[in-house]
Amino acid sequence: MEVSKKLVTTVSGCADDALAGLVACNPGLRLLQGHRVVLRDDLPAIRGRVALLSGGGSGHEPAHAGYIGKGMLTGVVAGAVFASPSVGSVLAAIRAVAQAGAAGILLIVKNYTGDRLNFGMALERARAEGANVRMVVVGDDCAFATPGKAGRRGICGTVLIHKVAGALAEAGASLDEIVEKVTAAAKAMGTLGLSLSPCSIPGSKPSFQLAEDEMELGLGIHGEAGVRRMKVLPADKAVETMLEHMTDPSNSSHLSLTPGSSVVLVVNNLGGLSCLELGIVAGAAVRCLESREIRIARALVGSFMTALEMAGVSLTLMRVDEELVGLIDAKTTAMAWPNIPAGPATTRREEVPAPMEGPRKPQDEPGIGPGTVRVQRVLERVCSTLLDIQDKLNELDRGAGDGDCGHTHARAAQAIREWMRSRPPPAAPAQLLSALADVLLEQMGGSSGVLYGLFLTAAARSLQGRSDSPAWADAMDAGIEAMQRYGGAAPGDRTMLDSLCAAAQALHALRSPGADLLRVLAAAVQSAEAAAEATRHMEAGAGRASYIRSSRLEQPDPGAVAVAAVLGAVLEGLRDPLEAPH
Repeated sequence: MEVSKKLVTTVSGCADDALAGLVACNPGLRLLQGHRVVLRDDLPAIRGRVALLSGGGSGHEPAHAGYIGKGMLTGVVAGAVFASPSVGSVLAAIRAVAQAGAAGILLIVKNYTGDRLNFGMALERARAEGANVRMVVVGDDCAFATPGKAGRRGICGTVLIHKVAGALAEAGASLDEIVEKVTAAAKAMGTLGLSLSPCSIPGSKPSFQLAEDEMELGLGIHGEAGVRRMKVLPADKAVETMLEHMTDPSNSSHLSLTPGSSVVLVVNNLGGLSCLELGIVAGAAVRCLESREIRIARALVGSFMTALEMAGVSLTLMRVDEELVGLIDAKTTAMAWPNIPAGPATTRREEVPAPMEGPRKPQDEPGIGPGTVRVQRVLERVCSTLLDIQDKLNELDRGAGDGDCGHTHARAAQAIREWMRSRPPPAAPAQLLSALADVLLEQMGGSSGVLYGLFLTAAARSLQGRSDSPAWADAMDAGIEAMQRYGGAAPGDRTMLDSLCAAAQALHALRSPGADLLRVLAAAVQSAEAAAEATRHMEAGAGRASYIRSSRLEQPDPGAVAVAAVLGAVLEGLRDPLEAPH
């Protein structure tokens, strides 16, 4: 294993630099001189109230400094990455809030040996100086069926204890009252983590390895071993596995939940999970809890207590009553606490009714005549052509895009086929192009779907009430103008417009009296094919390819190739002899 890449200035100074950056960007925070301690900048405001201090190793951001503010923590003491803070710094933080006039001081500590020792030693020394200090140790980990002497680890549930204690302190509760209520809340709480990847301390190799097809259940926030390695599961199955483990009565560290219970749910990103995945996990968690008849009084989704870049998630559940929900809802200025509307989480929210459709577009009378059969023949030829060149378009797109141009056009072909199976296509040109625009806008996807939709919509408008040959030249120009207006590309930018504009120039011959449609269209196809091939030597001026160095663009533009192929298929479909309808 190699040392992981990190965006730090120095490995040794990364914890200090992170805190300095946080304080620089938050006018409500101050560093304590000579210590890795962050405090509220309005310390005089805590006079006569209980002060709350927490902390631990760095690398869990936004914990812990992100939870400093009115209604949450008074200050935090940070260690190096994944290392407990020093006794001296904890003691300095206690002295700072005591000298500011705090009526009492509560230390909220995660259950790790180093944190217990260092915060505990500082507490004893502060008491010897006359300070009124108490400590609550949080152990919310549900991973181990039989926790050892060290007990349950303190993980993301600690953030909820910060919030409950902070709301109580802000309301003027005494130190004894706060200790009593947060101790009870901590006992009604459980957390379990699941990871797809390890994490690594800056300057070090990853703490462990997971195979490509493995995930680990129950690991700690420093990369400590979990309870089970298993094959990667779909998100909903993974969530079910987590909740079953957390609530299994045979697990001595389980959280007891019965139907009708109310909980606060925290879906916590362990650092490297995408927001998309986090949303999927959150939805699965809500569904799974609802199926157990658990009421989710509140749900918090985001990064609350991370493990550097670990790609994983933890679920925290706290059983709550109305008083606890009120404390969770209480206002705070802490920057990392989510600003969300107060209300329960549920998958059963009523959807906003779909808007009324606009006036229906006039359609041909249903039925199959020679015009309809011809349209079907042409469209079928277009669809089969796009499906045949799917792999070719994907390969062309890999050099300049995301390699899906063929898939996108194949989706269009399948959507058109499905649409033709559902009803005969209209033979009138304006209605035909308008209907095709609707199909592609709905089904094709990508920027190509919108561009084709723009082209066909504008062309259809130009064709209304017309079916003469010059109308098709005008429609082509109208479609291209709409694409340029909204897409921003121009001929020469190495896009589908290069083929379209070349074909449009050739189609202008339709405006001459007596022009032969098939001969003019054949010339337009030749022009489009030549223009598509010419894009091989162009520098991209628009689209995704414009971000790629021109030296790497050695193939023709896939969009231009697709347009030329579509025009060629239209020509072949029109040339095919028309059989009498059955």
